[in-house]
Amino acid sequence: MSPLFHLLFLSLFISTKAINYLDLGAFLSVEDPSRVLKSLSGTFTCGFHNISPTAFTFSIWFSNSANYTEVWAANRNRPVYGVGSIFKLRRDGNLVLKDFDGGVIWVTNVSRQNAYRAELLNSGNLVIKDRGNITLWQSFAYPTDTLLPNQPITANTNLIAFRAPLSSDYYKFYFDDNYILSLRYENPNFSTIYWPNPVYTVYGNGRVSSLSRKYGSLDPNGLFTSSDGLRFEASDLGPQTWRRLTLDPDGNLRLYSLNEFDGSWSVSWIAVSQHCRVHGFCGENGICMYTPEPTCTCPPGYKMNDLSNWSKGCGPKYNITSIAKSKARFVNLPNSDYWGSDINVTKSLSLGQCKKICRNHVSCKGFEYQPGNGDCYAKDLLFNGRSRLGYPGDIYLKLPPSIKDAKLLFPRVLTPICQSKEPEIMLPLQKKSAKGRTPWAYLYWFSFAIFVIELFFISFGYLFLFRNESSPLEKEEGYKLVSSQFRRYTYKELEKATKKFKDVIGHGGSGVVYKGVLRDSRVAAMKRLDEVNQGEEEFQAELNVIGQIYHMNLVRIWGFCSEKSHRILVTEYVENGSLDKALFGTGKNFLLRWKQRYNIAAGVAKGLAYLHHECLEWVIHCDIKPENILLDRDFEPKITDFGLAKLLHRRGGNSVLSRIRGTRGYIAPEWATNLPITAKVDVYSYGILLLELVIGVRVSDWVTDNGEGVNMVLRSLVMMLNEKLTNDEPSFIGEIVDPRLRGDFNLAEVIACVKLAISCLEEEHSKRPSMNFVVQTLHSVNAGANFQRYT
Repeated sequence: MSPLFHLLFLSLFISTKAINYLDLGAFLSVEDPSRVLKSLSGTFTCGFHNISPTAFTFSIWFSNSANYTEVWAANRNRPVYGVGSIFKLRRDGNLVLKDFDGGVIWVTNVSRQNAYRAELLNSGNLVIKDRGNITLWQSFAYPTDTLLPNQPITANTNLIAFRAPLSSDYYKFYFDDNYILSLRYENPNFSTIYWPNPVYTVYGNGRVSSLSRKYGSLDPNGLFTSSDGLRFEASDLGPQTWRRLTLDPDGNLRLYSLNEFDGSWSVSWIAVSQHCRVHGFCGENGICMYTPEPTCTCPPGYKMNDLSNWSKGCGPKYNITSIAKSKARFVNLPNSDYWGSDINVTKSLSLGQCKKICRNHVSCKGFEYQPGNGDCYAKDLLFNGRSRLGYPGDIYLKLPPSIKDAKLLFPRVLTPICQSKEPEIMLPLQKKSAKGRTPWAYLYWFSFAIFVIELFFISFGYLFLFRNESSPLEKEEGYKLVSSQFRRYTYKELEKATKKFKDVIGHGGSGVVYKGVLRDSRVAAMKRLDEVNQGEEEFQAELNVIGQIYHMNLVRIWGFCSEKSHRILVTEYVENGSLDKALFGTGKNFLLRWKQRYNIAAGVAKGLAYLHHECLEWVIHCDIKPENILLDRDFEPKITDFGLAKLLHRRGGNSVLSRIRGTRGYIAPEWATNLPITAKVDVYSYGILLLELVIGVRVSDWVTDNGEGVNMVLRSLVMMLNEKLTNDEPSFIGEIVDPRLRGDFNLAEVIACVKLAISCLEEEHSKRPSMNFVVQTLHSVNAGANFQRYT
């Protein structure tokens, strides 16, 4: 091969290779997708990105993300054409984005003339530098909807959510006038802060407003701190993981962690755990409910403004100014509120007096009334609507008499909207001639009509007097469609759903579990609770707390039944049953592979970390074991029976202790002593679960024939494992890992699980790690290294 060919080949290679900088006069063309800037580490790419076949933005994104993940854009609200557009570093030192016709769409503001190069750094920051390596401009100073590690948010910067091209959203993350980092909803008609909680003071939210500095940033380990005292951390806190803090289109601020092996993102922190608290989520007049996911609906008398976008809210089917004071009717929406926009607030009124106030205000669209204290809140705007079980107030919508329907629309299941039939026009009976029918026919028809009317009223009265107890939301017809949120079920409903409790799918220390189908076609699991010790009010109060708990690794609780002696929990049905059947089963048709086991270990840890550290109320499970870990269709773990320690009778001697323990071998030593019970009892049980995932058999099954107790065997096993690891003998791992795996496991992950199990099984509870630490440790293991196959 000639030297000339070598030179030509090298020049072609260099021209197509991605670089991380642009020199003065150099440019990128929208017509050449291979010409991009790529950071030296390969983590970030900068170039033209198509949002449609002919429209492009100039953006920075993660190179190795499974889905396109943008972190910055120069022109997200003003895309350029797919032919003739360029991004260039001009001779004057400014970056400029030009459209096909040469028009300037975006340009930097560098005033100094000594610029040398534009460069995409490993941090994801696009910078303009001079020859002395001084930064003259940087994209970090102009964030869009995302903050990267070490990218600050200051008094002059903010994040704005981005819903779709050509449309910035109404949500903003910024420092407010009190120097507090806040989330704000703002549209032309309404503006309000919803995080931190506006009900509390600055100090009640744990913030400090006396400082004159406005600065916050996320460090590479996942810890965010700011000048107002805000501090939060990723659930997988630690190095070796890329993160991003993003204000999502739904108005929630989330911290994401990147799985570098499959390119997926997982949420490791969230600002608003109950999403219906995000203002404007359902738009003007809309109502947010949990079904069980946050769901938008229109109240009676309203309809969706845009069938594809709930942020545009609901519009009235009437003109409110045309409602006569004397003819206005009020429709009750129980346990609901539209936060803010109060015309006035009046204390200690009767419901009738509150209605009178709203009738007399032409602009009043409704009011909130709290029957407990008589507080009346008349409202001229209906924003931030939400309905939730247990809320002490009701909304009364002001409607004209002509509005009779109470239908609700849903965002995810949009049925075709058909035109209603025109009412039939009934022509009066014509009087016949003497040769025809006599006028007595009129009397017959009149009598028949009276009979039908009487029959209707009798039937209606019977249903009204003898109907079964129903959900409060069912008082309004429209709310029947959304009564699938956490609610109270009648015993007859559940008896019908389970076909008189025939299909038993599980037994436990707390009761029998049945499978059933609810009237909204959801498959559910119903657990009869034995020996509930509380009274009715206390039982419902505990359940209301449990019903608010939501995490992807916890079984969702949909409701309960409390009638006479019946105490039944209604939960989601999890397809693949409990972990003990998959892990210890003797069937040859299925075997949990190591990757699935490690994912189960991480998922259970996340669920427990949420219960211990992130719940509104501190929850100890008290009964972690494979039977209480359910596996969904993708074999993601979901913890069940959390919160039952408070609902069931837990006082007494050893007989009660056996009920707490469930299966022997999972109970922490402090249960048998007078030591206080803390979250570390769950950590102990989790340590045993980790060992069983590695070994593939129950630890309690290792009890020796000479009668040696399970605790003694467990102590011996832990001492042996600790000694081997201390003496740096990891090769013994192949001898204890489940032989059914045939050596197919990740050595680094197995060692991490064994080390965590040892620390979780410390006799002294204070020496056991927190579940947050466990999650962090499992995430920090390099799953791509040290893979070995033992034979």
